[in-house]
Amino acid sequence: MKKYIYNDTLIEILKGQKLFPVLRGKDKNKMVATARALAKAGIEIVEINVDAPEIFEAIEEVSDEITVCAGGIITSLQAQTAFEAGAKVLSSPIFQTNLLKISKSRKIPYIAGTTTANEAYNAWKSRIPLIKLYPITAMGGTMYLEDILRPMPFLNIMPAGNVKLSQVKDYIKAGATCVGVGRDIYDGYTPDEITARVQNLLKEISG
Repeated sequence: MKKYIYNDTLIEILKGQKLFPVLRGKDKNKMVATARALAKAGIEIVEINVDAPEIFEAIEEVSDEITVCAGGIITSLQAQTAFEAGAKVLSSPIFQTNLLKISKSRKIPYIAGTTTANEAYNAWKSRIPLIKLYPITAMGGTMYLEDILRPMPFLNIMPAGNVKLSQVKDYIKAGATCVGVGRDIYDGYTPDEITARVQNLLKEISG
């Protein structure tokens, strides 16, 4: 596993991957098993939200097997701990200049959360490589994404927030760089089932 993932490399990988799995939960073992199931399916980068202190242990356990984006980061301490655990990317539900400074000093890409067109533009002006548009479902789904991208087609946007696997293809068609999907990937499924579901989706959207 590479020590650093640079901004252009992140975008290149995610444009190819298209699906950006977002794992949430406080069960360390479940996070590890799910991340490994995703790696087996061909996923190169996965987001693991730091919902509990033990989740940093999960990041450390799988960081040599799959590139981990530490998600839900809102403080400098969380960012530092995630970096030390082996995270190569930081993701936040907000856009915070402190996290931007840390990402630049540590050479870690920072995915910032935005909701409005103005927030998305300001994140782009700050050289955020990938802009999370959240919560996309509540904001209007693919139509809202298209409305954001129409005047700003240069943005690399990842819609996220209650997105289903079955909707990924529609968001890609609407202009998304990649699509963040959470519990719909793994809730109620075994690791083998997760691998199979994701493999099927990747085949469907690879064209």
